[in-house]
Amino acid sequence: MNKNNNYIPQPINTSNVELPKELNVLVEAMAKNVHEVWAQSRISQGWSYGLERNDELKQHPCLVPYEELPEIEKDYDRNTALETLKLIISIGFKIER
Repeated sequence: MNKNNNYIPQPINTSNVELPKELNVLVEAMAKNVHEVWAQSRISQGWSYGLERNDELKQHPCLVPYEELPEIEKDYDRNTALETLKLIISIGFKIER
């Protein structure tokens, strides 16, 4: 464990990977699933919906269906999906239907 908190994230550089447009549907499906997995985990830990995040009361405003999330939250999930797909391609795998 790094006790000095000098951790510097070093994700694989995927900036040179351009996803085919037909994967946009997959990105959105993955983003929704990322949210669903996160929400399921939170709910199983005793969290519930609240107008504002409150760690003490275990309430979070994003415990709503994906479609009801603010765009900024959807963008966070989309970015996770997008970067995952770009990583898959950058390390030599192919995504086929």
